Amino acid sequence: METVNGYVDHIIFQNSENGYTVLSLMAEGEELTCVGICKGLTQGENICAQGETVEHPVYGSQFKISTYQVVAPKDSVSMERYLGSGAVKGVGAALAARIVKKFGDDTFRIIEEEPERLAEIKGISERKAREIAVQMEEKKELREALVYLQQFGISNTLAVKIYDTYGMNLYSIMKENPYRLAEDISGVGFKIADEIASRIGIHTDSDYRIRSGLLYTLLQATGEGHCYLPMDLLLRRASDLLGVSEEDIRPQIDNLTMDKKTVVKGNAVFAASYYYAELNCARMLRELDMPMWGDAGAVELVVRKKIEKLASSLHMEMDELQQEAVLECVKNGLFILSGGPGTGKTTTINMIIHYFEAEGMDIFLAAPTGRAAKRMTEATGYEARTIHRMLELNGALSDEDTRKIRFERNAENPLEADVVIIDEMSMVDLTLFQALLKAIAPGTRLVLVGDVNQLPSVGPGQVLRDLMNSGAFPMVVLQKIFRQAEESDIVVNAHRINKGEQITLDNKSKDFFLLERSDVNVIYKHMIQLIQDMLPRYVKATPYDIQVLTPMRKGSLGVETLNGILQRYLNPPDAGKKEHIVGDTVYREGDKVMQVKNNYQLEWEIVSKYGIPIDKGIGVFNGDMGRILEINETASSLVVEYDEHRRVTYPFALLEELELSYAITIHKSQGSEYPAVIMPLLNGPRMLFNRNLLYTGVTRGRSCVTILGSSAVARGMIDNESENRRYTALAERIRELKPEVDADNIW
Repeated sequence: METVNGYVDHIIFQNSENGYTVLSLMAEGEELTCVGICKGLTQGENICAQGETVEHPVYGSQFKISTYQVVAPKDSVSMERYLGSGAVKGVGAALAARIVKKFGDDTFRIIEEEPERLAEIKGISERKAREIAVQMEEKKELREALVYLQQFGISNTLAVKIYDTYGMNLYSIMKENPYRLAEDISGVGFKIADEIASRIGIHTDSDYRIRSGLLYTLLQATGEGHCYLPMDLLLRRASDLLGVSEEDIRPQIDNLTMDKKTVVKGNAVFAASYYYAELNCARMLRELDMPMWGDAGAVELVVRKKIEKLASSLHMEMDELQQEAVLECVKNGLFILSGGPGTGKTTTINMIIHYFEAEGMDIFLAAPTGRAAKRMTEATGYEARTIHRMLELNGALSDEDTRKIRFERNAENPLEADVVIIDEMSMVDLTLFQALLKAIAPGTRLVLVGDVNQLPSVGPGQVLRDLMNSGAFPMVVLQKIFRQAEESDIVVNAHRINKGEQITLDNKSKDFFLLERSDVNVIYKHMIQLIQDMLPRYVKATPYDIQVLTPMRKGSLGVETLNGILQRYLNPPDAGKKEHIVGDTVYREGDKVMQVKNNYQLEWEIVSKYGIPIDKGIGVFNGDMGRILEINETASSLVVEYDEHRRVTYPFALLEELELSYAITIHKSQGSEYPAVIMPLLNGPRMLFNRNLLYTGVTRGRSCVTILGSSAVARGMIDNESENRRYTALAERIRELKPEVDADNIW
């Protein structure tokens, strides 16, 4: 670790959100370019920085700052330079010179202890003197806080967050209960707080530590899709985490319940927010679930005739179940439509839209992701938006800051629509569903469409499955595969897989193939040949449109390894393509990339062919896929274009949110459809390699699915119906509010 001392001559670049800074430091008469997280650092300040000298591929030698301390200027020259740098608002170079000329080396003491004396200088009023003193005091407090927090191994970035949150109360909080950081500050989890606590000397069996560990365990469980944990599982996991006996942990669950941070229902322990989210959803669903007419018999006959007449005029082929679905949708305020590929969900949605449109109703269409919304638009001919965009998102910075998420459309400002249709409901998690329901006023029809056999949402909950399992709402599950769909082996095989039936893999199909390969290097070779040459010609698409889907992130056929290999061949280095390296990842102009976490504050814009912005908004979400258009080292940023030509500028400091996406996990492919899909299947963990995963991957291919690897593995996945159980209770909350539900009617 090297150490350099100097003053900040000027700031070249600074990200206001995370503090990533490029600065010019004058150290012993030489100018040194430094980079690092230096939030709050301003021009003219003296610092002592620790770090290492690195060689940047474009900008040459740089000093990468790991930690730094701001050092108060000790002589009049340094003081004048600091005051005149703009660090103190309202003090320029000329005024700084007069202040230092008057007070010399005693300048900083005068400002701190006798600020009223600044008014002795021409051009400084008493009010301005106070303002200068306040600014200097605030900066001094921040400097002292940073120095204090650094002794516990806290980075400058986190230290600034702690100071911004607690101010001067941080000292008492750090001494008494540093676990509050995990509750109050985004980006601080239990492990960071626990590390800080151990350095401070807090005991491992501290009540604060156990409570924080319990909340952390429940939070980790939501990352697995759970809304609660059974008591015994929570105690076991928390005991393993904390190294404390289950007997010592159990009383703290009662204390957390008394503090209204957890809810215990029977053997289930919820983080309070998830319990009330499920309860609120159940309540709002009950309010939406209302009959839309009185004398059912007479009206039903009229509606059936309207449906038949519409189907005839639109030349739509509909079976009895589809007609029944449209009728149920018209009769009820809430309706669920499910079914696998090729069963006519799109035709049914189109008929529902045409029916309500003929009645003069306003209809909103939405889906969880941009790609799913685009598919919905193409299938119906009507504009569909993402749910976030429909609800007019405005708010949080990231997944860790979801407390600040705000939708402009809510209970006070509901959607101005008569009918809201949501597609790909299997992808919708509990949090988003709650926000959606808040924005739908009773009396508005809500139609939920999805394939319950797809993988569940990335976020907590299994909303569609729970709604269907509750047996409380009108629902139709389409099952007949239509004649046109029967011609597709993708559709036929998907249904066989879902039923646990083995599929034919003799390569006589026109759209479903298996290339038996057992050598990983041979699989790489054929994968590249398929993407570069064979599949684009076969499905009339570009190599960019061909998607590799894999069950895993790690391993020789996992996302991380495959993306490096595919990038090398599909978008190789070129003198005309700029690059930026972060860790082991090379980002290159032209690369296919994916956003891997929700960022609720990234701005996007759509520009015309003349470069004029024609639309803009905020929010880029987990699973959004795009292409790198431009890398700008001077501005330390790159531009990605997503679906619908939305362009997003990423500061380099946010590149941890982007991954190469030549290959993605099957889970991340939900809601998307590709002209051709390649699935490398060779070996992997049994719990992961299951029927549900294979079914989801197969249904992502529109014109061609190619399994590259082992037929035995594919057949084993069909036989393996095990799924990771999700602990959710939305169905129970619904049945509690609707005790009249017929248990025999549960799906």
